[in-house]
Amino acid sequence: MYFAPHESSRPVEMRPGVTRRSLGLGPNTLLCEITLKADSLVEMHSHPHEQIGYCVSGEVVMEVGGEERTLHPGDSYAIPGGVKHYAKANVDSVVIDIFHPVREEYLDR
Repeated sequence: MYFAPHESSRPVEMRPGVTRRSLGLGPNTLLCEITLKADSLVEMHSHPHEQIGYCVSGEVVMEVGGEERTLHPGDSYAIPGGVKHYAKANVDSVVIDIFHPVREEYLDR
């Protein structure tokens, strides 16, 4: 698949106030748009996938490997596989995440 119109991706509520759209899929990477409502939380977790992303809009507090930062539009992050992390939206926010390898459980077929 070379192109994926936004309207063709199905929104999936991952947890209260957190919605994922899996947008682009390559052989080894997955692109996701994550929408977070104000005060929503992605609890502390880890996974074997490398995760790289950036804040598109809003304000998101992230902790990665014990270091906490507040992200604003344009700020980015890189999370190695296996490193614990969480995210909390202070206001309605959107982030873009890229996962390597592909997170099979995020493929909304």
